[in-house]
Amino acid sequence: MFKKVIHRPVFAIVISVVILFIGGLAIKQLPTEQFPKIAPTTVAVSIAYPGASADVLVKSSLITLENAINGVQGMRYIATDATSAGEATVNVVFDPGTDPNDAVVLVKTRVDQVMPLLPELVQKEGVVVNPIQPSMLMYVNLYSTNKSMDEKFLYNYATVNIIPEINRIHGIAKSQILGSRRYAMRVWLNPDRMRAYSLSVDEVMKAIGEQSIIGRPGRLGQSSGIAAQSLEYVLTYKGQYNTPEEYDNIIVRANGDGENIKLKDVAKVELGSEFFDIYSNLDGHPSASIVLKQNYGSNANDVIKDVKAKLAEMKGNFPPGIDYKISYDVSQFLDASIEQVMHTLRDAFILVAIVVFIFLGDWRSTLIPIIAVPVSLIGTFFVIQWFGMSINLVTLFALVLAIGIVVDNAIVVIEAVHAKMEESAISPYSAVKEVMGEIAGAIIAITAVMVAVFIPISFMTGPVGTFYRQFSITMASSIVISAVVALTLTPVLAAMLLKNNHGK
Repeated sequence: MFKKVIHRPVFAIVISVVILFIGGLAIKQLPTEQFPKIAPTTVAVSIAYPGASADVLVKSSLITLENAINGVQGMRYIATDATSAGEATVNVVFDPGTDPNDAVVLVKTRVDQVMPLLPELVQKEGVVVNPIQPSMLMYVNLYSTNKSMDEKFLYNYATVNIIPEINRIHGIAKSQILGSRRYAMRVWLNPDRMRAYSLSVDEVMKAIGEQSIIGRPGRLGQSSGIAAQSLEYVLTYKGQYNTPEEYDNIIVRANGDGENIKLKDVAKVELGSEFFDIYSNLDGHPSASIVLKQNYGSNANDVIKDVKAKLAEMKGNFPPGIDYKISYDVSQFLDASIEQVMHTLRDAFILVAIVVFIFLGDWRSTLIPIIAVPVSLIGTFFVIQWFGMSINLVTLFALVLAIGIVVDNAIVVIEAVHAKMEESAISPYSAVKEVMGEIAGAIIAITAVMVAVFIPISFMTGPVGTFYRQFSITMASSIVISAVVALTLTPVLAAMLLKNNHGK
């Protein structure tokens, strides 16, 4: 059957061109990372209960959430963490390979079922369900050399102007600022005065909630459908208070004798930050620390390039004295690691070409493996994409080792053609026709044996199994493609390029 390939050289060349084409497309689309993803899919359920201790969080909310989430499809275990700052996180760990979006939906469904059972304040603060991306993509510091712009201003500036722009970049899963310095109206209660007026914290909170509201007063003169109205007025309300002075004048209690107890009588009101738990400085200057994480399956290099371009674009609109610095960039380590592997890949290819030239003796024979080997290597990237893997150090290392293996099939064909020309004193075309009938079975057998060595390793499970799986699939696929090339492209090239220097 393989003898007929020599009669269809265009068909053989087209096969290799198609392999190169689909492999090249795969290279453009494959995600790039330093190592394969071995961390299991994790979904975080975050809650906040201001003023509550860790024990109160456990009893009021966490037990309820854990009981509801426990047993969700694909779950391995639950890890819960509560702090004395009134914050808690329930981490739901799923089996490796679980789609993060599916995991979020499953957990969110369970959480929604018990939302009415959680404290009212927890519901108001919100129960946030998000997939966790374990590796950090970038760490950006927005800092100011202008003393009038403190950490609070930088945090709010980044929240309003930078974070929304970054979140719209394709491949960004989450961008957040460490700590919370959002503008907040802080009410510092005076216990002595509250005791003197016999006031409780609940009374103060109730008064603030009733008087600082978003009102909806409605309309005047709206048509009733019975009589025509010539004028209609939409009533407006100032809305929530936004200055300390307005909060100072909130009436906490009105006695029957006309005495009014205002908030300023029992508390100090100021516009400040929501929390002060985390401080960020860069070279002595106040800063806002922005952490970026990427989506599953996205290309880290492409995402980082887009983020850098967007930051450079926004920098022109920064207020005077504000600048940014990229303190951590995973692409620096990724590029350095992959660059070294690519250098090794290049050096190995050159060494193989030199060895082939030394032992085959002429440049025509050397040119055939040099053409055939890249087809096998580039085509392997299509298989890598097909199996949902990525370009990482493991797959690239497998390609480095594969160079010495995939070149063997081409050398077998070339050596057999040379031997046939020397033995029978025939032309390269005739030699290839005879040789393909003799060595096709041997090439297939060699390929089957080599693949049989690597394929069983791909069935290993667990984190270590992920490394072995990607390595074995890369090796096996490159060997199979090299066999296809050896049975199609290599004979055609041998017939076209080789010359009989053995006497005729």
